[in-house]
Amino acid sequence: MTVLIIASNKDPASINIKNCLLKQSQWENINTFYENKVYKNIKNQNLIIITINDRKILHDNIDTEVQKNLGLKPKLAIFISRHTSKTGNPTLTLHPIGNYGKALFGGRDKKLIQSSPIIMTELLRILKRNANEKNLYHNVCFEVTHHGPNISIPSLFIEVGSNPDEWKKISPANAVAKSILELFELSYIENRSTDIPVLIGLGGGHYAPRFTDIALERKVAFGHMIPTYQINSGVIDELMIEEVIKNTRNLSGVYIHRKALKKSQVTEFKKIFKNKGIRIISSNDLEKIY
Repeated sequence: MTVLIIASNKDPASINIKNCLLKQSQWENINTFYENKVYKNIKNQNLIIITINDRKILHDNIDTEVQKNLGLKPKLAIFISRHTSKTGNPTLTLHPIGNYGKALFGGRDKKLIQSSPIIMTELLRILKRNANEKNLYHNVCFEVTHHGPNISIPSLFIEVGSNPDEWKKISPANAVAKSILELFELSYIENRSTDIPVLIGLGGGHYAPRFTDIALERKVAFGHMIPTYQINSGVIDELMIEEVIKNTRNLSGVYIHRKALKKSQVTEFKKIFKNKGIRIISSNDLEKIY
Protein backbone atom coordinates (compact mmCIF):
# COMPACT_ATOMS: atom_id res chain seq x y z
CA MET A 1 0.00 0.00 0.00
CA THR A 2 1.65 3.23 -1.16
CA VAL A 3 1.29 5.89 1.55
CA LEU A 4 1.70 9.51 0.52
CA ILE A 5 3.07 11.81 3.24
CA ILE A 6 2.39 15.41 2.22
CA ALA A 7 4.30 18.44 3.51
CA SER A 8 4.04 22.11 2.53
CA ASN A 9 6.72 24.80 2.32
CA LYS A 10 4.09 27.29 3.56
CA ASP A 11 3.79 25.40 6.86
CA PRO A 12 6.73 25.46 9.33
CA ALA A 13 5.34 22.60 11.43
CA SER A 14 4.92 20.51 8.30
CA ILE A 15 8.55 21.06 7.22
CA ASN A 16 9.72 20.43 10.78
CA ILE A 17 7.93 17.04 10.85
CA LYS A 18 9.28 16.21 7.38
CA ASN A 19 12.85 16.94 8.47
CA CYS A 20 12.37 14.72 11.52
CA LEU A 21 11.10 11.90 9.30
CA LEU A 22 14.17 12.25 7.08
CA LYS A 23 16.53 12.17 10.10
CA GLN A 24 14.85 9.23 11.85
CA SER A 25 14.99 6.83 8.91
CA GLN A 26 16.81 6.28 5.62
CA TRP A 27 15.30 7.72 2.44
CA GLU A 28 16.30 7.99 -1.19
CA ASN A 29 15.53 10.87 -3.53
CA ILE A 30 13.53 9.36 -6.42
CA ASN A 31 12.12 12.37 -8.27
CA THR A 32 10.90 15.94 -7.93
CA PHE A 33 7.40 17.36 -7.47
CA TYR A 34 6.83 21.13 -7.73
CA GLU A 35 10.64 21.37 -7.84
CA ASN A 36 10.89 19.71 -4.42
CA LYS A 37 12.58 16.38 -3.79
CA VAL A 38 10.42 13.26 -3.56
CA TYR A 39 11.64 10.71 -1.03
CA LYS A 40 11.03 6.97 -0.79
CA ASN A 41 11.76 5.17 2.46
CA ILE A 42 14.50 2.58 1.97
CA LYS A 43 13.24 0.20 4.68
CA ASN A 44 9.54 0.56 3.85
CA GLN A 45 9.32 1.45 0.18
CA ASN A 46 5.59 2.05 0.43
CA LEU A 47 6.27 5.36 2.24
CA ILE A 48 6.65 8.38 -0.03
CA ILE A 49 7.21 12.01 1.06
CA ILE A 50 6.26 14.86 -1.26
CA THR A 51 6.34 18.61 -0.67
CA ILE A 52 4.08 21.25 -2.20
CA ASN A 53 4.49 25.02 -2.24
CA ASP A 54 0.93 26.09 -1.41
CA ARG A 55 -1.52 25.41 1.41
CA LYS A 56 -2.44 21.76 1.91
CA ILE A 57 -6.12 22.42 2.63
CA LEU A 58 -6.53 24.21 -0.72
CA HIS A 59 -4.53 21.80 -2.89
CA ASP A 60 -7.20 19.53 -4.41
CA ASN A 61 -6.68 16.23 -6.23
CA ILE A 62 -3.07 15.78 -5.19
CA ASP A 63 -3.40 12.00 -5.53
CA THR A 64 -4.22 12.25 -9.24
CA GLU A 65 -1.38 14.72 -9.73
CA VAL A 66 1.04 12.28 -8.12
CA GLN A 67 -0.20 9.45 -10.30
CA LYS A 68 0.11 11.54 -13.46
CA ASN A 69 3.49 13.14 -12.71
CA LEU A 70 5.27 10.52 -10.61
CA GLY A 71 3.67 7.29 -11.80
CA LEU A 72 2.64 6.37 -8.24
CA LYS A 73 -0.80 5.16 -7.15
CA PRO A 74 -1.17 6.12 -3.48
CA LYS A 75 -3.81 4.36 -1.40
CA LEU A 76 -3.58 6.62 1.65
CA ALA A 77 -2.65 10.28 2.20
CA ILE A 78 -1.22 11.58 5.47
CA PHE A 79 -0.98 15.37 5.65
CA ILE A 80 1.66 16.51 8.16
CA SER A 81 0.62 19.92 9.37
CA ARG A 82 0.45 22.76 11.83
CA HIS A 83 -2.61 23.22 13.98
CA THR A 84 -3.91 26.66 14.93
CA SER A 85 -6.33 27.55 17.72
CA LYS A 86 -7.42 30.74 19.43
CA THR A 87 -6.12 29.47 22.78
CA GLY A 88 -2.74 28.44 21.37
CA ASN A 89 -2.69 25.42 23.68
CA PRO A 90 0.04 22.83 22.92
CA THR A 91 -1.76 20.05 21.07
CA LEU A 92 -1.05 17.03 18.87
CA THR A 93 -4.13 16.18 16.82
CA LEU A 94 -5.42 13.78 14.18
CA HIS A 95 -8.58 14.04 12.11
CA PRO A 96 -10.39 12.95 8.93
CA ILE A 97 -11.16 15.56 6.28
CA GLY A 98 -14.20 17.01 4.55
CA ASN A 99 -16.99 19.51 5.17
CA TYR A 100 -20.42 19.04 6.73
CA GLY A 101 -21.56 22.44 5.49
CA LYS A 102 -19.92 25.16 3.42
CA ALA A 103 -16.29 24.65 2.46
CA LEU A 104 -14.81 27.64 4.27
CA PHE A 105 -11.35 26.06 4.51
CA GLY A 106 -10.86 24.05 1.33
CA GLY A 107 -12.56 21.01 -0.10
CA ARG A 108 -16.16 20.97 -1.35
CA ASP A 109 -19.46 21.98 0.25
CA LYS A 110 -21.12 19.10 2.10
CA LYS A 111 -18.57 16.58 0.88
CA LEU A 112 -16.51 14.20 3.00
CA ILE A 113 -13.33 12.35 2.07
CA GLN A 114 -12.88 8.65 2.78
CA SER A 115 -11.60 8.24 6.32
CA SER A 116 -9.02 5.68 7.42
CA PRO A 117 -10.33 4.70 10.86
CA ILE A 118 -8.02 1.82 11.81
CA ILE A 119 -4.83 3.62 10.81
CA MET A 120 -5.90 6.99 12.27
CA THR A 121 -6.92 5.47 15.61
CA GLU A 122 -3.82 3.31 15.96
CA LEU A 123 -1.70 6.34 15.11
CA LEU A 124 -3.46 8.26 17.91
CA ARG A 125 -2.49 5.52 20.39
CA ILE A 126 1.13 5.39 19.25
CA LEU A 127 1.39 9.19 19.35
CA LYS A 128 -0.08 9.27 22.86
CA ARG A 129 2.46 6.68 24.04
CA ASN A 130 5.39 8.49 22.46
CA ALA A 131 4.26 11.84 23.88
CA ASN A 132 4.06 10.29 27.36
CA GLU A 133 7.48 8.64 27.03
CA LYS A 134 9.05 11.98 26.06
CA ASN A 135 7.15 13.82 28.83
CA LEU A 136 5.56 16.16 26.32
CA TYR A 137 3.01 18.59 27.75
CA HIS A 138 0.80 18.48 24.66
CA ASN A 139 -2.78 17.27 24.66
CA VAL A 140 -3.02 14.32 22.25
CA CYS A 141 -6.47 13.99 20.74
CA PHE A 142 -8.74 13.61 17.74
CA GLU A 143 -10.36 16.56 16.06
CA VAL A 144 -13.68 16.26 14.29
CA THR A 145 -13.91 16.40 10.49
CA HIS A 146 -13.70 20.05 9.43
CA HIS A 147 -11.72 21.08 6.32
CA GLY A 148 -10.26 20.21 2.89
CA PRO A 149 -8.62 19.48 0.57
CA ASN A 150 -10.62 17.47 -1.92
CA ILE A 151 -8.95 14.13 -2.65
CA SER A 152 -10.18 10.74 -3.86
CA ILE A 153 -8.24 8.40 -1.54
CA PRO A 154 -8.55 7.80 2.23
CA SER A 155 -6.83 10.63 4.06
CA LEU A 156 -6.03 12.09 7.46
CA PHE A 157 -4.24 15.06 9.00
CA ILE A 158 -1.73 14.77 11.84
CA GLU A 159 -0.83 18.11 13.36
CA VAL A 160 1.38 19.98 15.84
CA GLY A 161 -0.23 22.96 17.52
CA SER A 162 -1.26 25.42 18.35
CA ASN A 163 1.02 28.44 17.90
CA PRO A 164 4.18 29.43 15.98
CA ASP A 165 6.48 28.58 18.90
CA GLU A 166 5.17 25.00 19.01
CA TRP A 167 5.40 24.59 15.21
CA LYS A 168 9.17 25.19 15.38
CA LYS A 169 9.95 22.89 18.31
CA ILE A 170 11.75 19.63 17.61
CA SER A 171 10.27 17.45 20.38
CA PRO A 172 6.61 17.42 19.23
CA ALA A 173 7.66 17.12 15.56
CA ASN A 174 9.93 14.21 16.48
CA ALA A 175 7.06 12.48 18.29
CA VAL A 176 4.80 12.80 15.24
CA ALA A 177 7.51 11.54 12.88
CA LYS A 178 8.43 8.64 15.16
CA SER A 179 4.77 7.63 15.45
CA ILE A 180 4.23 7.56 11.68
CA LEU A 181 7.34 5.44 11.14
CA GLU A 182 6.41 3.06 13.98
CA LEU A 183 2.94 2.55 12.59
CA PHE A 184 4.17 1.40 9.22
CA GLU A 185 7.08 -0.60 10.65
CA LEU A 186 4.34 -2.64 12.30
CA SER A 187 2.82 -3.18 8.84
CA TYR A 188 -0.44 -2.04 10.41
CA ILE A 189 -2.71 -2.26 7.38
CA GLU A 190 -6.47 -1.76 7.67
CA ASN A 191 -7.54 -4.98 5.97
CA ARG A 192 -5.61 -6.98 8.56
CA SER A 193 -7.71 -5.58 11.39
CA THR A 194 -11.24 -6.63 10.51
CA ASP A 195 -12.00 -7.60 14.12
CA ILE A 196 -11.83 -3.98 15.29
CA PRO A 197 -15.23 -2.20 15.34
CA VAL A 198 -15.25 0.98 13.23
CA LEU A 199 -17.56 3.71 14.49
CA ILE A 200 -18.94 7.08 13.52
CA GLY A 201 -18.76 9.53 16.42
CA LEU A 202 -21.76 11.80 17.04
CA GLY A 203 -21.86 14.70 19.48
CA GLY A 204 -19.39 16.58 21.65
CA GLY A 205 -16.84 19.29 21.06
CA HIS A 206 -14.35 20.06 18.31
CA TYR A 207 -11.53 18.13 20.00
CA ALA A 208 -13.67 15.02 20.41
CA PRO A 209 -12.70 14.30 24.04
CA ARG A 210 -15.14 11.42 24.49
CA PHE A 211 -14.13 9.68 21.27
CA THR A 212 -10.45 10.20 22.09
CA ASP A 213 -10.86 8.64 25.54
CA ILE A 214 -12.73 5.65 24.16
CA ALA A 215 -10.12 5.12 21.42
CA LEU A 216 -7.32 5.14 24.00
CA GLU A 217 -9.14 2.71 26.31
CA ARG A 218 -11.12 0.35 24.08
CA LYS A 219 -10.61 -1.83 20.99
CA VAL A 220 -12.32 0.44 18.52
CA ALA A 221 -11.56 2.78 15.62
CA PHE A 222 -13.26 6.06 14.77
CA GLY A 223 -13.86 7.39 11.29
CA HIS A 224 -15.78 10.62 10.71
CA MET A 225 -16.84 12.48 13.86
CA ILE A 226 -19.72 14.98 13.97
CA PRO A 227 -19.63 17.64 16.72
CA THR A 228 -22.62 19.12 18.49
CA TYR A 229 -22.05 22.54 16.93
CA GLN A 230 -22.58 21.10 13.45
CA ILE A 231 -25.76 19.36 14.59
CA ASN A 232 -27.04 22.60 16.13
CA SER A 233 -26.25 24.48 12.92
CA GLY A 234 -28.74 22.29 11.04
CA VAL A 235 -26.36 20.90 8.40
CA ILE A 236 -26.53 17.28 9.60
CA ASP A 237 -29.55 15.99 7.71
CA GLU A 238 -30.22 12.49 6.37
CA LEU A 239 -28.25 13.15 3.19
CA MET A 240 -25.22 14.16 5.25
CA ILE A 241 -25.62 11.07 7.44
CA GLU A 242 -25.49 8.99 4.26
CA GLU A 243 -22.32 10.86 3.26
CA VAL A 244 -20.78 10.05 6.65
CA ILE A 245 -21.70 6.37 6.37
CA LYS A 246 -20.36 6.15 2.81
CA ASN A 247 -17.02 7.66 3.82
CA THR A 248 -16.38 5.76 7.05
CA ARG A 249 -14.75 2.55 5.84
CA ASN A 250 -15.82 -0.87 7.19
CA LEU A 251 -18.46 0.72 9.40
CA SER A 252 -19.72 -1.27 12.42
CA GLY A 253 -21.91 1.28 14.17
CA VAL A 254 -22.28 4.74 15.67
CA TYR A 255 -21.31 6.00 19.12
CA ILE A 256 -23.59 8.80 20.33
CA HIS A 257 -22.19 11.11 23.00
CA ARG A 258 -25.54 11.46 24.72
CA LYS A 259 -24.46 13.92 27.41
CA ALA A 260 -23.36 16.39 24.72
CA LEU A 261 -26.76 16.40 22.97
CA LYS A 262 -30.36 17.22 23.77
CA LYS A 263 -32.60 14.22 24.44
CA SER A 264 -34.63 15.09 21.36
CA GLN A 265 -31.46 15.04 19.23
CA VAL A 266 -30.41 11.66 20.63
CA THR A 267 -33.84 10.23 19.87
CA GLU A 268 -33.85 11.67 16.34
CA PHE A 269 -30.40 10.36 15.40
CA LYS A 270 -30.93 6.95 16.97
CA LYS A 271 -34.01 6.59 14.75
CA ILE A 272 -32.13 7.74 11.63
CA PHE A 273 -29.24 5.34 12.16
CA LYS A 274 -31.47 2.40 13.08
CA ASN A 275 -33.56 2.96 9.95
CA LYS A 276 -30.34 2.73 7.95
CA GLY A 277 -29.34 -0.52 9.65
CA ILE A 278 -26.51 1.08 11.68
CA ARG A 279 -26.06 -0.23 15.23
CA ILE A 280 -25.96 2.13 18.20
CA ILE A 281 -22.84 1.20 20.19
CA SER A 282 -22.05 2.02 23.83
CA SER A 283 -18.66 1.86 25.53
CA ASN A 284 -19.78 -1.29 27.36
CA ASP A 285 -20.06 -3.04 24.00
CA LEU A 286 -16.34 -2.49 23.38
CA GLU A 287 -13.52 -4.66 24.71
CA LYS A 288 -10.90 -2.93 26.87
CA ILE A 289 -7.39 -2.68 25.44
CA TYR A 290 -5.76 -3.73 28.70
